Amino acid sequence: MKPGFEAVIGLEVHVQLLTRSKMFCACRNEYGGDPNSHTCPVCLGLPGSLPVINGEAIRMAIAFGLAVHGEIREASPFYRKQYFYPDLPKGYQITQGPVAIVENGWLEIPDVRVGPDSVSGLGPDTEWGARGGRRASPASGRSPSSRRIGIERAHLEEDSGKSSHELSEAASHVDLNRAGVPLLEIVGGPDLRSPQEAYDYLKTMHHLVTYLGICDGNMEEGSLRCDANVSVRREGESAYGTRVEVKNLNSFRNVRLALEYEIERQIGLVERGEAFAQETRGWDADKGETRPQRSKEAAMDYRYFPEPDLPTLQVTPEEVEAVRSSMLELPESRKARFIEAYGLTDYEAGMLLQSRAFADYFEAVARGAGNGKQACNWMLGEVSRTLNERGGSIEALGLDPALLAELLRLVEARTINLNTAKEAVFPALLAGEGSAAQIVETKGLAQVSDRGPIEALVAEVLAAHPEQVAQLKGGNPKLRGFLVGQIMKQGKGKVNPQLVNEVLDESLARG
Repeated sequence: MKPGFEAVIGLEVHVQLLTRSKMFCACRNEYGGDPNSHTCPVCLGLPGSLPVINGEAIRMAIAFGLAVHGEIREASPFYRKQYFYPDLPKGYQITQGPVAIVENGWLEIPDVRVGPDSVSGLGPDTEWGARGGRRASPASGRSPSSRRIGIERAHLEEDSGKSSHELSEAASHVDLNRAGVPLLEIVGGPDLRSPQEAYDYLKTMHHLVTYLGICDGNMEEGSLRCDANVSVRREGESAYGTRVEVKNLNSFRNVRLALEYEIERQIGLVERGEAFAQETRGWDADKGETRPQRSKEAAMDYRYFPEPDLPTLQVTPEEVEAVRSSMLELPESRKARFIEAYGLTDYEAGMLLQSRAFADYFEAVARGAGNGKQACNWMLGEVSRTLNERGGSIEALGLDPALLAELLRLVEARTINLNTAKEAVFPALLAGEGSAAQIVETKGLAQVSDRGPIEALVAEVLAAHPEQVAQLKGGNPKLRGFLVGQIMKQGKGKVNPQLVNEVLDESLARG
């Protein structure tokens, strides 16, 4: 960003909820299918049809609200928001009005402004509030390299259908399977100050909703997408500049690129003294630019009025507590526990929490092995490398964590050395050749820890490499690694490396 200017950014994140049915009818909430096959009179808006609120969507919204430290409103009405698009069959959207089911929460993101110590990860149009981003202090119990980003509201609504313009040059097509799918629209405060912060915020939000199990997070399919509100002002100014909304950003990369472009575009207009209106723009990823779509609507343009076919949503304290008691341990508290219980670094704990399934697998291995640090090393080492090579998730690894835990115990007991575990036993485990103990026995991989055979190997290698031995004694320490390598090679990788080093030192000292 150009020196002397500051960006003010707020994201509106649209999260499709993982319910079995749609928001106000019993149609399947399922991606794909033949066009217009998941529809009924309710989601098509046919005369005489009546909506019924999806209870599971309410529980998911409450769970999200609790996870972001928000206030769960006891009463939040539904409204009709009027606008006319081909993929909105009713001509209006049922959404929540001035009061949302969740209000006044926050999400913590890395603070990219504090320098190299920071760690990067990770509805109705409302007027932006005056809340600013708050930097954490060491006394707050959080990392000093994090910031709290305000969440003004999260409200329930229904999704629209989907228009396609690529199937024919003469006509556009509309698929209404998505119409009525439950959405949680999360309106962030104007607390973000850079495209990188917006990227980290969206990454953190994506991680949270998938961890909670309320969204699959598939941005390509539109399960999670966002609009970005952005304005610029000169440094030191308190008033907001003219706000522009960039619509339907469906990848983390596009959010960052679109904001970088739009910020520079607005700075150029301000520097030239050109006034510009509040508007909605779209992101053209192919050309790398935002394009005007329409002037920005005000609340009056939507002609809101209370939904006459739905009562005000009432949420009791007992219902909130029932959701709270059913929730799993949240990422931030689980991360703190990993650090405390297993002696991990902040980075290691964060990487283990890349998904709930990955963290669960780690804990199962750590419990079975009795060593959380070694379990972490394997998860972030061999396991992650395997997943990267296969292009799959931990669920597709096909290895019971108890089998991996047994392998770690064999290494800890020095039955096998680490190289043998990684290069021979672990691949055999993945191939389904039996348990770690069975593989070690069948293939004769047990580590040699008797001094006699190791002393004989060391003597043989030293005798075969007199020149290297002389150079080592003459002050070239690199030759020690060479000799250890030769001993391990002669021992076919099965000799105890710690004992090899002890015997080698003794042999060199003797002369």
